[in-house]
Amino acid sequence: MTTLVILGCILLVGLVIFQIARINEMIKRIKGEEEAVQQSNDNTALSVLLFGIVFLALALYTSYHYKDRMFGYGPMVSASKHGVWIDHSMHIMLVITGIVFVLTHILLFYFVWKYRYKKNRLGWYYPHNNKLEAVWTITPFIVLAYLAINGLVVWNKMMEDVKPGEDHIEIEVTGMQFAWLLRYPGMDGKLGTKNYKLISGTNDLGQDWNDPKNWDDFKPDEIVLPKGKKIRVRINSRDVLHSFFLPHFRVKMDAVPGMPTYFIFTPTMTTDEFRNNLKKYPEWNVPADPSDPESKMKWETFDFELACAELCGNSHFAMRRAVRIVTPEQYDEWVKSQKSYYLANIRGKAEDPNQGKTIKINGVENSGAPAEKPAEGDAGVKADSTKAE
Repeated sequence: MTTLVILGCILLVGLVIFQIARINEMIKRIKGEEEAVQQSNDNTALSVLLFGIVFLALALYTSYHYKDRMFGYGPMVSASKHGVWIDHSMHIMLVITGIVFVLTHILLFYFVWKYRYKKNRLGWYYPHNNKLEAVWTITPFIVLAYLAINGLVVWNKMMEDVKPGEDHIEIEVTGMQFAWLLRYPGMDGKLGTKNYKLISGTNDLGQDWNDPKNWDDFKPDEIVLPKGKKIRVRINSRDVLHSFFLPHFRVKMDAVPGMPTYFIFTPTMTTDEFRNNLKKYPEWNVPADPSDPESKMKWETFDFELACAELCGNSHFAMRRAVRIVTPEQYDEWVKSQKSYYLANIRGKAEDPNQGKTIKINGVENSGAPAEKPAEGDAGVKADSTKAE
């Protein structure tokens, strides 16, 4: 039904334009060609001027009315340290380009009306002016150079790698069609080595089980990070191009097959703090489910998310993971509750290169016996998750 209405409107507009053209032809025959051309130019110029006024008014109104839905404004503040720098740079760019946009369009629509065709009026021949050309060449150069240099400074600050010995948490995210595979280091704080040749049905990342650093690594279903802690994310792809995108943290980096990348950021707001900020705005104080007035408020159901920002196939839309920011104390408790993937899924089985051997994990000996309990924080794990949420 909606399609028919749209088609009907298009046909109606076409019919109106056709009828206006016919009426103009009739006016020309009645009034004479020259007078009709003059009137047509006057009408067109006035219409363009009115359109320009309405267009600019709507552009300014919608920009202000919907500002709270744009990143960097209203509740959509950055939840990371470097995101504030990005938002500040974008704000400066928006102000500068906004001023240019308004001024150039005012002149554009005004000149169409001011210099419309008039009988006996000749155009002003103005071929050259050195001062004017210098002004409109140097001014844009200075503005663009400032924006480029400012962007380069912000980029270099963002992409500075962690220094040796600097306190940080390193996690790994691997993209595949159509899911994100997550890996965290265990109590040793170190991620184990990988080799794509070791990928199998029980080893989706190709972890080398001969490397002791892999023995306590765990693979959760969601990204959980502590507020105020520097995070280094290793970003990989197992098949095609993906893009690691955390919009509320202003984090975006491509995941390229065969070329590991990384991104470093520091969360500055917990999920609960961000929700409390959303609560201040009327548009977030509505039921999350419009069909159920008794459902939770929209701000209560908000969650950060990891998305793929690269079109990677038919189920690209499904590449999402929940992201939860918590306090450092909550994070420590969460890490302790996670289970080693190796101990629960590999240890003592055919894939275990240490089968029959006693190994030491975080200072605790483990012989691989079925009844033996692994060390606290390293026992049993959730099944390997490769399904997108």
